[in-house]
Amino acid sequence: MSEATPPGQPDLASIAAGIERTNELLQRVLAEVATTPSTHAIFVDAGYVYAAAGRLVAGTEDRRAFELDAEGLIEAFIDKARTIFPDSRLLRVYWFDGARRRIHTAEQQSIAELPDVKVRLGNLNANNQQKGVDSLIRSDLESLARHRAIGDAVLIGGDEDLVSAVEAAQGYGARVHLWGIEALDGRNQAEPLLWEVDSQRTFDLDFCKPYVTRRATGYEPNGDAPLCGPAPTRDEVRFVGAQIAAQWLSSRGRETLADLLPGHPYLPGSVDQELLIDAEGLLRLSLRAHADLRRALRDGFWEHLQAQY
Repeated sequence: MSEATPPGQPDLASIAAGIERTNELLQRVLAEVATTPSTHAIFVDAGYVYAAAGRLVAGTEDRRAFELDAEGLIEAFIDKARTIFPDSRLLRVYWFDGARRRIHTAEQQSIAELPDVKVRLGNLNANNQQKGVDSLIRSDLESLARHRAIGDAVLIGGDEDLVSAVEAAQGYGARVHLWGIEALDGRNQAEPLLWEVDSQRTFDLDFCKPYVTRRATGYEPNGDAPLCGPAPTRDEVRFVGAQIAAQWLSSRGRETLADLLPGHPYLPGSVDQELLIDAEGLLRLSLRAHADLRRALRDGFWEHLQAQY
């Protein structure tokens, strides 16, 4: 017969049982953590990638002077991350770019349709400068780190304004790895950003060259407009026509464009010319020698306009 526990003394058997239950619970938690794969995400400042890769391979930062195989480059980034984080799964790639009124271009739309890729758009001002992209990067990076959705973040960019995004993510325990593109001379990434991150990696000319092709056109960098280029599909041009209609509705008002409806399917000469110029700016090539594509452009414009009335 066991002796009774003296009054006021702790029940050692109960304490031992409680400790054993606690140990079992901790072991289950640790086992679950051990079998849960870590997760990483890739954050791409597209403006930096276009400028740095264009300068390195094509000798210019002007997007109109070269083509970037974004799909191929994104896949290369994913493959590189897979080798660096072999025990981690990819959450997704975030592609941050600028667009006028945050309306996707045809190229941005095709990128957005890629698997595991999320396109986030800031504004593009009259000087083709991105606005609001850095704040989008910080918001997504900080949110994912705060909710423990990622353990590692790959940041591909170079702006000093990204330092606060790095600090915020690190404050929640995430590691931030800065990737960049080789500069012809000096650096194309801010030193405070380089100091703040957990690791750095630079991609050289051999890595970037397969994904950048200089346009075989009469266009000269810093010129006013491209002269010619590879023709897009009718669907791509029709989509651009719809984009322009949406932009005009937003900026000019519904009443102004309603005056065009009685003339369908014809546009006044001045309006038709303005539509063509805007489309060439978005497509970064000339449609002057493609009558079928100009018709597709007008079709897309009219389809969007008529759907609004």
